[in-house]
Amino acid sequence: MYNVNHLAKRLRSASLGREDATFLQNHQTGETISYGAFFANAERMAAVLVAKGLVVGDRVAVQAPKTQAMLELYVGAVLAGVVFLPLNTGYTGAEIQYFLEDATPKMLVCASANLEALTPIAVAAGVAEILTLDADETGTLVEARGGMAAGFEAVPCGADDLAAILYTSGTTGRSKGAMLTHRALASNSAALADYWQFTAEDVLIHALPVFHTHGLFVATNITLMSGASCIFMAGFEASAVVAAMQGATALMGVPTYYVRLLETEGLAAASKGMRLFVSGSAPLLAETHERWRDVTGHAILERYGMTETNMNTSNPYVGERRAGTVGFALPGVEVIVADAAGVEVPRGEVGILEVRGDNVFAGYWKMPQKTAEELREDGFFITGDMAVQDADGYISIVGRAKDLIITGGYNVYPKEVELLIDAVAGVVESAVIGVPHADFGEAVVAVVVADGDVDEAGILAAIAPDLARFKQPKRVIIVDELTRNAMGKVQKKALRERFAGVMG
Repeated sequence: MYNVNHLAKRLRSASLGREDATFLQNHQTGETISYGAFFANAERMAAVLVAKGLVVGDRVAVQAPKTQAMLELYVGAVLAGVVFLPLNTGYTGAEIQYFLEDATPKMLVCASANLEALTPIAVAAGVAEILTLDADETGTLVEARGGMAAGFEAVPCGADDLAAILYTSGTTGRSKGAMLTHRALASNSAALADYWQFTAEDVLIHALPVFHTHGLFVATNITLMSGASCIFMAGFEASAVVAAMQGATALMGVPTYYVRLLETEGLAAASKGMRLFVSGSAPLLAETHERWRDVTGHAILERYGMTETNMNTSNPYVGERRAGTVGFALPGVEVIVADAAGVEVPRGEVGILEVRGDNVFAGYWKMPQKTAEELREDGFFITGDMAVQDADGYISIVGRAKDLIITGGYNVYPKEVELLIDAVAGVVESAVIGVPHADFGEAVVAVVVADGDVDEAGILAAIAPDLARFKQPKRVIIVDELTRNAMGKVQKKALRERFAGVMG
């Protein structure tokens, strides 16, 4: 029945005829769910969406804990032709308001604890249905699923139809909705599963969040497309991950995971039976790469991707996984290092990384001008990341033209934080930068000029209600003035150098 739906067919094909094979091992409850049961529940979720009045192209926004039911809802949305819109569980009500007003979803799924606060926001944004989903696999969404029959007939969708919208922050402070098609998600996950040699024999430790590309469209999709199984954890806890390694073959994580695992007892012995460790979402320090090899005997496979493009490059599965690089372009993906005009620069020279392929998004939701600025007519997407390609073809990301901060695998754009800080009484101006952090890779730090009775604690308290926790500065440093160039532009590079050691 799934051959009429582009992405759903790819997600289901490896498990057809293997209905009793385990898809998910719930680490919290110890329960397992088979492929047959999972897809039957996904079909019920699709029926819920249709019963609530959602049609092809409508959006369902989800800010809920990581659960099996959330994955079922994702696949159910694909079956129903509904666009899945996952939202970071750390977002505040003020942030959620923007997403609901911009994406205009017909349905919102949230945790019961947030229902009272989010209901007026959702109603004001025109959301027709609000359902709940909680960490213990309960809520009105699960109740609605129980009232539906399996066997939903997948709605026909084309390769260019939207499957998901993921919001990524912009340097102006306004978040952009990256429109991801069935083709983009299906082609990229299939390429990764093949390149990393995933099979039905694999068991993936899934400790990543599922509101993010890494956890949802890499980890989950690859597991489904290869017919593998996953140990499904609500979140990352180092000792639990080490314990799970004895029954697993692969782990996908962010650099922070590997830093913490290196400090966890039993890692060397537990990791011996593993075949693959993948790192992404933030740069992996060469020091971490080398320490991991020394302790476990494994070389971490680092890759590079973006919300707008899914995954672009990867170190090889077979061959040298070179520390400090993100490897080569994936099969089916073109990558160039170019100048501002889009002309490829010679190897060894720094330029802006551009990407073209089926993996690239369809543009920004309701932002045609922004789409035109970053997506060239020839199909190349201008990532804004500064890169260099060495003589052997390995690509290294050397900087970020857009001042993006990646902390613990999450993206933070300074402007969004600066706007809130600048609105605090007594603040004259601010500059938000990323500085080295042993655990998170980078820490968000605010450098502030003030003329009133305002201090670090006061600023942090003032912005906390309107800013997700991962975006909140770990330090606020009060200075007399910000470093500027002759044209009056704040020199963030100089600030980063000046305060590089502030986190110890």
